[in-house]
Amino acid sequence: MTEPSHGSPLPEDQHARGGQSGQPASAEAGTFALYGPRLQTELAELYSEMSRRHGAVAPVLLEGDVPAWLVLGYREVHYVTANPNLFGRDSRRWNQWPHIPPDWPLRPLLAFQESVLDAEGAEHRRRAGAINDALAGVDPFELRTHCERVADALIDVFAGSGEADLVPDYANQIPLTVMVRLVGLAESEGSSLMQDFFTMVSGGADAIGADARNRARMQRLLDLKREQPGSDVATRLISHQAGLSDKEIVEDLMGVMGAGQVPTSCWIGNTLRLMLTDDRFALTLSGGRRSVGQALNEVLWADTPTQNFPGRFAVRDTLLGGQHIKTGDLLILGLAAANNDPRVRPDAYTSADSGGNQAHLSFSHGEHRCPHAAQELAEVIAETAIEVLLDRLPDVTLAVAREALVWRASPWMRGLSALPVR
Repeated sequence: MTEPSHGSPLPEDQHARGGQSGQPASAEAGTFALYGPRLQTELAELYSEMSRRHGAVAPVLLEGDVPAWLVLGYREVHYVTANPNLFGRDSRRWNQWPHIPPDWPLRPLLAFQESVLDAEGAEHRRRAGAINDALAGVDPFELRTHCERVADALIDVFAGSGEADLVPDYANQIPLTVMVRLVGLAESEGSSLMQDFFTMVSGGADAIGADARNRARMQRLLDLKREQPGSDVATRLISHQAGLSDKEIVEDLMGVMGAGQVPTSCWIGNTLRLMLTDDRFALTLSGGRRSVGQALNEVLWADTPTQNFPGRFAVRDTLLGGQHIKTGDLLILGLAAANNDPRVRPDAYTSADSGGNQAHLSFSHGEHRCPHAAQELAEVIAETAIEVLLDRLPDVTLAVAREALVWRASPWMRGLSALPVR
């Protein structure tokens, strides 16, 4: 089969042949590739085009032309996540595994792991409860104080030079440094751990190696904390009444670190971009501007860090958004597209102001949504990082035109490659 153009529908004859090799059966009007340059430059247009062609559920090809469904509609994402008995999380159901090569770069994102992400029912509730309790043990006031110290130290490094790139120099560093301390890792692990998590979520050539290195780090941390307990997330998971095994804790620490680092750094960077490019957030003569909290919430609607999340797997044949979903089909949760679904947000493309509306799906929905304690910690980290920067450098401005900013080429995460400022 001829390789599709990135982000473009396959010709009809190519699509038909793809369907015979295991492609979702109802992908009759063309299939979009969920990879390539359009994810950087024409994301909103791409989702809109998918919706016009297919409606709320679109057939897509993942890297390597692996078939899946992208759930674009707000109501449909809500329905999928609210019905775990119909759309399960255990990836061993996937009907495409016989066709997946061992070195497929997205394997770390989809292969079954004994983690809370893949657990279901009572087992998921046991694991998720332990994680929420471990994270709830973090004092938010101490966390804010620590975030302020980390932010001040990072700003001290570049403030005197008059310029900085706020993605690698700031947005990436704060959640990394804070999360390393929260889980109990040594600071020396931070930089390489962060790079490996970004490699994993980007689906790069070394994604499998990056995944293995980070698991080894978590195992070393677990071994250390069994000998030297501390006031940290790892120790609280070890001692939790849920009685987690070593393998379970390693897997769940991977989830905590991955979810705490990459999405939070993108949330900070995307919010800084909004505040530096939107006049509503500019300082006025009286010194006022719209709040950081408003900007953070607006980004969750318009440029949510987790664009698409893999995924759910059909427990049986069903109908969703007019598409016939087969048992074992993979459904990707299109969180970004759902947040901008014109059926529930008719003004999404004419007004970016979301006010205090927090009904977005950026933290997902249902029993597998981001734990409440994790959401609170991420918000403290992001809000503190932005407030400290704007307090220390109130006259910071973009060093390039807004149109020159480049997004990461990832179908999963929405974040800037760089944010150069003066």
